[in-house]
Amino acid sequence: MSTTVVLLLAAVGLLLLGGAWLMPSLTLTTLPFGVRVPSERAEAPVVGEQRRAYRWWVALAGGAVLVAGTTWGLAGGAAAALPVTLVALLAVQLAGYLRAHGAIAAVKRREGWFDGLRQGVAADTSLRTDPAHFPWLWSLPAVLLTLGTAVAGALRYPSMPAQLAMHFNGSGRADRLVAKSVGSAFALVIAQLVLTLILLLVCWGTFRARPDLDPARVKVTADQHRRFLARMARSLMVLTFGADLTIALGAWRIWDGARTLSPLLLMLPMVLGLAVLLVVALSSGQHGSRIPVADPAGVAGSAGSAGKAPVVVHRDDDRYWRLGGLFYVNRADSAAFVPRRFGIGWTLNLGSPYGILFLALTVALAVGLPLITA
Repeated sequence: MSTTVVLLLAAVGLLLLGGAWLMPSLTLTTLPFGVRVPSERAEAPVVGEQRRAYRWWVALAGGAVLVAGTTWGLAGGAAAALPVTLVALLAVQLAGYLRAHGAIAAVKRREGWFDGLRQGVAADTSLRTDPAHFPWLWSLPAVLLTLGTAVAGALRYPSMPAQLAMHFNGSGRADRLVAKSVGSAFALVIAQLVLTLILLLVCWGTFRARPDLDPARVKVTADQHRRFLARMARSLMVLTFGADLTIALGAWRIWDGARTLSPLLLMLPMVLGLAVLLVVALSSGQHGSRIPVADPAGVAGSAGSAGKAPVVVHRDDDRYWRLGGLFYVNRADSAAFVPRRFGIGWTLNLGSPYGILFLALTVALAVGLPLITA
């Protein structure tokens, strides 16, 4: 494995670890490690204990995995060091999250944190009557690049080498050649098209996602939801363009018969796009909670104020979140996408036929693509 690829592994690994370590501070205080809690319990002792334990685990266990993977790469290990190390880092984060989630949920049940509280859900009808609009102009660069790659491939096809390089080693040199065919020549073009379509559909679908509004701060959280949608859509389109550019460079390397191309140069557009997405996501916070908006006086109210009803807290909906809050299953909710419990972004509602349909379509594309281009 080349030094360049090892450096890429170290950079991406540090980015993952940094994001994982920061995540407890970026999520809603009423959703510590995916457990719904009332605001007065947001700083319960068990929450602070699990936050500290999670961060120590991510730093120590994740750091050990990253050092081991980097050492493996520098020692000339197999090219599998990069994906194996990244998967192991994700597993470390998942293990720490599940442990913290289980500990907080157990104390919540034992002490009855929601007993006697007024629970409810909130909706802002303006999100339906005047919905946020998808920024289609931001999708044009990725769409035009995808179309341009297909046109360039069609024009280049007659003069392509009879043997196309379909695999490259860590140093960027071709190590497997196949006979030229439509399938081999346009494999990356199809991959680019599928990726663009999936990311566009996901991005468009989030604009139809159900927002998670705070019943005590409906106007504020609705405004944050609108701005969060716009920010994430634009940054996701930047990532899509970066990924498409990486694929286009890879396709041209195959068509041109180039023997070497720096993996760092090849991956740079996608890495930069991912960096933009992460910066926007982290600065926005979970569900846009870090986005500053005007808070109209008297919206939140105050619990226990004389002559006023107690503040309504968000309904305890943990029963719809399975396997430690990782999967949402609610047949009574028609939304295909819902905000994630831990992390920033959205997840599928596996109880909705639309969510299941989208999942089936994604799996079919992932499985069918290799068969089409074989």
